[in-house]
Amino acid sequence: MERYIAPLDPRVERTHVRYRNRFGILLAGDLYTAKDMDRTARHAAIVIGAPYGGVKEQGPCVYAGELAARGFVALTFDPSFGGESGGEPRHTSSPEIFSEDFSAGVDFLGTLPYVDRTQISALGICGSGGFAISAAQTDRRIRAVVTASMYDISRVQARGWEDSMTPEERGAALDALAAQRWRDVDAGAPEYVPAFPEVPYDEVPAEITGVDREWFTFYATRRGHHPRARGNFTVTSSMAFMNYPLASHIDEISPRPILFLIGENAHSKWFSEYAYREAKQPKELYVVPGAIHIDLYDDVSKIPFDKIEAFLRAAANQ
Repeated sequence: MERYIAPLDPRVERTHVRYRNRFGILLAGDLYTAKDMDRTARHAAIVIGAPYGGVKEQGPCVYAGELAARGFVALTFDPSFGGESGGEPRHTSSPEIFSEDFSAGVDFLGTLPYVDRTQISALGICGSGGFAISAAQTDRRIRAVVTASMYDISRVQARGWEDSMTPEERGAALDALAAQRWRDVDAGAPEYVPAFPEVPYDEVPAEITGVDREWFTFYATRRGHHPRARGNFTVTSSMAFMNYPLASHIDEISPRPILFLIGENAHSKWFSEYAYREAKQPKELYVVPGAIHIDLYDDVSKIPFDKIEAFLRAAANQ
């Protein structure tokens, strides 16, 4: 089903592509290029990852369409085990493989004759921000990193919200996951419980409140709903994130630059703020006035595309 949450810029063409990551998983992607792009020259490119549990037809299509119109070659993709990409069991989450998916995008872009291999960057929205950081720590082909409303899934799983998890709570969580592993063994398949409805709401039910209401406002209404992005992962996927800190070597991305984009009113600001503190120069934390977390998924009136373009152009000249 082709259901993109934003219209395609008439100046841009979108091509479905398929390529494999180093685990042999076939990834489904979309390649965005300007229709008038000079294909005899080499251009800067960018790999764009979806929010955690999202697909390429959601936020990534918004960023890719705009950046392609500005002259970049942009690649979006469905993460392994989700969307139209391969991988079994479905809805599995893996910090290593999701980080590898960014590097696989770099591989693919580097095969295109009109892409400059020295000018390939990564942009991660929400959870993909953490995976883009993770990939760039070891993949020095990634020229620069942009995160938008970043979530570090490993940090919140291993330490709790704002690092509030006690050792006793962590132990209880690991005990629960161990018990779930046995249930999965006995059932013959890992448990997966989707978070969002199969059919989108016209309006989010009043009983859904707090941060959950924000997620439902995007994923469960026509604004951002997609049938291949119903939220959550297999329950035992959490085990890997409790043992795999995504940003533990963020300081080693330097001297390659990082741009952290956060909404002024985003509940998730602390993820970017701590990552910014731990990263070395060059780095920038850019606050979008009045924005909440999900605004940086698709609200083109708030996503600072001029800032992103200027950052990427400057990185190309470093």
